[in-house]
Amino acid sequence: MNPNKRNRYMPVLMAVCVAFGIVIGTFYANHFSGNRLNIINSGSNRLNNLLHIIDDQYVDNVNIDSLVDKAIPQILSDLDPHSVYISAKEMQAANDDLKGSFSGVGIEFNIRQDTLHVQNVVKNAPAEKAGLLAGDKVVSIDGKPFVGKTVNNDEAMRRLKGPKDTKVRIGVVRFGHKKPLEFTVTRGDIPQKSITASYMIDDKTGYIRIKNFGERTYPDLLIALAKLSTEGCKQLIIDLRDNTGGYLQSAVQMANEFLPKNKLMVYTQGRKSQRQEYLSDGKGSYQRFPLVVLINEGSASASEIFAGAMQDNDRAVIIGRRSFGKGLVQQQLGFTDGSLIRLTIARYYTPSGRCIQKPYTAGDGANYEQDIYSRYQHGEFFSQDSIKHTGPAYHTGIGRVVYGGGGITPDIFVAEDTLGVTSYFKQAAMSGLILQFAYTYTDNNRQKLSKFKTLKEITAYLDKQNLVEQFAAYADKHGLQRRNLMIRKSHKLLMRYINSRIIYSILDDEVWTEYLNEDDPVIAAAMKVFKEEASFPKLTQADKAKSETKQKPNDGQKGAKTRN
Repeated sequence: MNPNKRNRYMPVLMAVCVAFGIVIGTFYANHFSGNRLNIINSGSNRLNNLLHIIDDQYVDNVNIDSLVDKAIPQILSDLDPHSVYISAKEMQAANDDLKGSFSGVGIEFNIRQDTLHVQNVVKNAPAEKAGLLAGDKVVSIDGKPFVGKTVNNDEAMRRLKGPKDTKVRIGVVRFGHKKPLEFTVTRGDIPQKSITASYMIDDKTGYIRIKNFGERTYPDLLIALAKLSTEGCKQLIIDLRDNTGGYLQSAVQMANEFLPKNKLMVYTQGRKSQRQEYLSDGKGSYQRFPLVVLINEGSASASEIFAGAMQDNDRAVIIGRRSFGKGLVQQQLGFTDGSLIRLTIARYYTPSGRCIQKPYTAGDGANYEQDIYSRYQHGEFFSQDSIKHTGPAYHTGIGRVVYGGGGITPDIFVAEDTLGVTSYFKQAAMSGLILQFAYTYTDNNRQKLSKFKTLKEITAYLDKQNLVEQFAAYADKHGLQRRNLMIRKSHKLLMRYINSRIIYSILDDEVWTEYLNEDDPVIAAAMKVFKEEASFPKLTQADKAKSETKQKPNDGQKGAKTRN
């Protein structure tokens, strides 16, 4: 081509290229305008980019941290019921129950009529040393009023807890004093009790109630066992009812105390977590001690690990109702802001190979949370035949049949006691009126009640006070219509509920538990086992027949059973 002619067409060619570029650019601009996520979707960091876009372009200012706090729990809830996110603000409270201690003033309180009432003062705690008493009504903290709508549990904890050796001024109204009193309390370490009761039921039967499995559960257990041994304990009841679990290590340490050497206690396994077995070392001091373990639908996680280890190794009789069924192992992963996630990485399995975890559908938290209520509705609390085993049959060390599919099914079932339950009693209990009456009665009579130091003394006094009649009049004034026939039918239940709350406020956890255990059918069943010398399970003809008709153990069981 002639150079002059080529130069002549060059401007036209450039114009065509520019026009084509404009068309292409307009097409992509229109296609992706307001929808940058179409481009982002090809990347691996979409969520992070989305937050940047919201922060940069959203019409209003957005608190990104708050948005993340709401988004992460939703993501985790679509995995399983126990993978959770804990914000930095909630982190301290989440750990306090399981730690050996926390820093605070050392009072138990309840909130009534927008006022914080001191229910108990922890023995030897800073509050007791400063002079606070049970029955005091807190009206100010650090010189600022603390009454009215601002009074709630979270706010009270925020103001009363704090670093060790810091001071807090607490103003209280006290019975018999016309003017408020003020006490300066130096915060200190408040021990957290995971063992709330340890006493002798009779001259040879010891009883230990474990609230949860925390850092101090095992050493506290050894102390309790040593105390009971000096009092003549020859056989033991361990009560894990309503124990929601805690640290795996504490449950394993406890199981080790009762098992001979090389017994599998529990194992964990997951997609990226290799099987990890926990074997007894044979150093436990109570390997031949007659033992009964109590469980119910509130017993979960570490409680089920201990109960499963005792059951599958034929070491103890399990009594009560089927446990919760929480068998997912969480790993704690922290973020730089102090928040963390607890992510499920494996499952717990009992020595026979049973998975403790009950069935769940990912993302369907509502049905999972309603499981206990569903059990109640279809009669599982009242009839052993109503228990639905969804998993296969497994076998203990001596060949007894046990079941998978979630939770630990007890060897001896004890139905929930419904004798004397009426609609009046249910309303009185569920409305909180019994608690309110008991608290009010205790506050009004604290000076007289505080003179009683033993269970026998205080119950002898309370039984003569006609408290059920006093409650009926109180409840009638507070919206619960008097129903004389139902009150007579529920008289014993009402009296024991009222008495128990007064005893709890005046004495302590242990005496309260002892009072409730006096006519507990589950305790009675445990005592019957000891009387019949049946605490070490044996293979019966019924077990043999059942074993022949049930499914054979799965591979997980076979691997574990060689350890028994």
